[in-house]
Amino acid sequence: MTDILAVRDVRKTFGVVRAVDGVSFTVRRGTITGLLGRNGAGKTTTIRMITGIFMPDSGSIEWHGGTDGRPFGDRIGYLPEERGLYKQMRVGELLLFLAEIKGCRPADVRGKVDGWLERFELTDKRNAKVEELSKGNQQKVQLIGTLLHDPDLIILDEPQSGLDPVNAVLVRNLLQDLRHEGKTILLSTHMMAEAEKMADELMLIHRGKVVLEGTLDEVRASFGKNTLHLEFDGDGAFLETLPQVRRASIVNNAAELSLAEGADPQDILREAMNRVRIRRFELAAPSLEQIFIEKVGEETLLHEEVAR
Repeated sequence: MTDILAVRDVRKTFGVVRAVDGVSFTVRRGTITGLLGRNGAGKTTTIRMITGIFMPDSGSIEWHGGTDGRPFGDRIGYLPEERGLYKQMRVGELLLFLAEIKGCRPADVRGKVDGWLERFELTDKRNAKVEELSKGNQQKVQLIGTLLHDPDLIILDEPQSGLDPVNAVLVRNLLQDLRHEGKTILLSTHMMAEAEKMADELMLIHRGKVVLEGTLDEVRASFGKNTLHLEFDGDGAFLETLPQVRRASIVNNAAELSLAEGADPQDILREAMNRVRIRRFELAAPSLEQIFIEKVGEETLLHEEVAR
């Protein structure tokens, strides 16, 4: 599988702040690549250099697109995190305008507009002004505008921002369909659960540097099988107080426990069986969310614990 994009040792400084500090990665054609990190980690600045909004202070960005003659910018579909829609325009005319500035004739994309509006359950909003739409529907309109010109590389910065759970699943399914059609997607997000469901390859950026990369399986395997996954009936709050547990994530009747060095999972099982009914007990690699916290969130969590 060939690369469509190579980012090589790029750096970008704003005043005294080095927003991106030597970031390198490649994006393979026909994959979803997750660009992960906390807010302010350098993800958006990296994307803006890829799209040409910013120029890197040093390093290079190499494009390996097709040969259909379109300018570089027209071969990219970019969905920014902030909404950039003309609020007074009507949805249908806005989408035709967005396609036209990417080199498409309105007559050639009217059918596509109809199809996308139907797919996103927006057909009845065609003649509505953008400002009349909900935030979620505005996000869907902007996503349609990103895809109308059939880009080679689709760059999405927090695409599920503002979406309710139903529309979030709609967008997730769309991205998976696009990948199955051979499209290439660079997905920037801080939502680890979504990245875990969708991304083929991952890069974690922290303070302007890549601190972790690989496929999901490679990333999880690199942390070893030191995480206990439990499902139970009863009150599991006690689990985070056990001395064998370094950190606990407990949601409803499920827990993900990061074990202290040398901890015996059987000790935890015996303690848990005395207090709750166990439905699942598995020692496995940590979730992407736990890896994210361990790599880039430990310091913040420790400060919060001290403050409390």
